[in-house]
Amino acid sequence: METAAAEVLPRTVALTENAARRVAKLKQMEGNEALMLRLSVSGGGCSGFSYGFALDDKQGDDDHLFEAHGVTLVVDDTSLDLLAGATVDFVEDLVGSAFAIKNPNATSTCGCGSSFSV
Repeated sequence: METAAAEVLPRTVALTENAARRVAKLKQMEGNEALMLRLSVSGGGCSGFSYGFALDDKQGDDDHLFEAHGVTLVVDDTSLDLLAGATVDFVEDLVGSAFAIKNPNATSTCGCGSSFSV
């Protein structure tokens, strides 16, 4: 019996319009139009890996840039391996507002959505 090959996801990360609007607002609040949203993955968190968000105006040699809705998302090469095919959104609800990741590589996530395992 043959098993289906695992789907190869593109090494890209998408940014929703809501997320882009929030980044644009943060850039305006900081007074720095060169700022980009940096998304990274680090070891730790209750599920194994944690997402990290920061505003950054510098680009490293191993960074990948993704333009969407007038803003730039930056992801380093190592993090991109774990984020390929993911989408960054910005959600607001009764308990607060935050960037949220829909990551097709995650096999499980913690309750708050800030960490995951593969």
